[in-house]
Amino acid sequence: MSDHVPAAPATRRPVIAIAGLAIETSTFTPTRTLAPAFHPDRGDEVVGRYPFLASMVAEFRGALIGHSLPGGIVAREAYEELADEIVTRLQAIVDAEHVDGLWYDIHGAMVVEGLDDAETDLLGRIRAVIGPDVIVSASMDLHGNVTRELAHQVDLVTCYRMAPHEDALETKERAVRNLVDVLTTRPVGAQRPVKAWIPIPVLLPGEQTSTRIEPAASLYAQVPQVEATEGVLDAAIWVGYAWADQPRDRAVTVVTGWDRATVAAGAERLARAFWDVREDFVFVAPTGSFDECLAAALAPGAARPYFVSDSGDNPTAGGSGDMTWGLTQVLADPRFAAADGPTVIYASVPGAEAVAAAVEAGVGATVTVTAGATVDAVHAGPITMTGRVHAIKHGDRDAETEVVLQVGSVFAILTKLRKPYHHEHDFTDLDLAPREADVVIVKIGYLEPELFDMAADWMLALTPGGVDQDLERLGHHRIERPLFPYDRVFPEAPDLTARIIPASDQPLGDPA
Repeated sequence: MSDHVPAAPATRRPVIAIAGLAIETSTFTPTRTLAPAFHPDRGDEVVGRYPFLASMVAEFRGALIGHSLPGGIVAREAYEELADEIVTRLQAIVDAEHVDGLWYDIHGAMVVEGLDDAETDLLGRIRAVIGPDVIVSASMDLHGNVTRELAHQVDLVTCYRMAPHEDALETKERAVRNLVDVLTTRPVGAQRPVKAWIPIPVLLPGEQTSTRIEPAASLYAQVPQVEATEGVLDAAIWVGYAWADQPRDRAVTVVTGWDRATVAAGAERLARAFWDVREDFVFVAPTGSFDECLAAALAPGAARPYFVSDSGDNPTAGGSGDMTWGLTQVLADPRFAAADGPTVIYASVPGAEAVAAAVEAGVGATVTVTAGATVDAVHAGPITMTGRVHAIKHGDRDAETEVVLQVGSVFAILTKLRKPYHHEHDFTDLDLAPREADVVIVKIGYLEPELFDMAADWMLALTPGGVDQDLERLGHHRIERPLFPYDRVFPEAPDLTARIIPASDQPLGDPA
């Protein structure tokens, strides 16, 4: 909410350009992300991607947006290729007409070879084209990182308020609506909104900060309360991204609006609330070793289907998705050796050659194939298995081709390229019945909504990998200390006072 005084009626609808690159990047995953992984949309494709834009009182011009599955560090040449195209396309838009605003569609945890703050670097290149007067609104994941420099370069910034991210589209729409509102109804005499930015020395994994449970549920419930304050445009809390080793990784609050004192008070309220509950965060589900989770799933009277998160190689948190460690443990378990044993579905392991061999053999054939650990053999090597081809599917956006191999009572999903499994149809499309299985093992952290609804019970397995839930086991060494939970005792209380950006006498190009 804000105390806007409507400006004089505009003679034209504001023109808003759209650009951005989004990926969540683990620096502990031994993979590199290349340009095709971003599946770039360009021009009208960008505008068509978001139906809510049609309801906005503005004209939209797509430059380029790219959204990649989380993964390893972005190769510098890939970043330069995509960034150069964004700049070139924006220059063509600027040359053709006056641009009033830019929607910066990002995640916030992109790591590029040689860059510690890629989102700020990219926005700097964009600013060089669109100029300092264009109003920029960024939408982000709450697991992103907001440096002081990024907060300075944007005019408006917001992020998800739910984990799992059931409000992703709502957040993007809010970012654009805020931008349109500022362009069309900013207070008389106002140049650009004021932001209050506060870094919080806490870095926790998403599985300990889910808004499904306390204290995150109550913490995030305060965000719309702050936003509703007179003089505030938006309020946000970033948990930060735990599986990158960078100085910027930490929690942050940002409140944006027209009243300096009000936005400062709101940001400080949220920062203090986060700091005060730092010791209260717990995992979103019961946890255990992989063996302990399987024992619970197979215990007499255990609810079916019982879901187990193989969390260390979660491809939607930045894991390579290429590890074979979990599937190796399952196939070595004698309880699953016979076809009439407990039904287990395992999703998934990539292996292009294994998939090709299964496709050539066809459904019903028995094949011996080797898959996985092509790039991530840190904890386990490639796995060789003999089984019956249960299903084949072509045309998936991420996997391209999927096959299911039945080995004993285990139905192992193999993919040409890595893929996350979040929806019931991901399984039923492969002639699998997850609701009838005894155990469903998925490379994931907290269960996404459809999986959560299917699971009669579940556990989070604390397995190794590039997104290991045991953060201290990973070996961060570049994060700024002291930082909770790496440090439990602080020499002095953290400074949770608001940093106002930009200062009233400060030009945009000169960070505070």
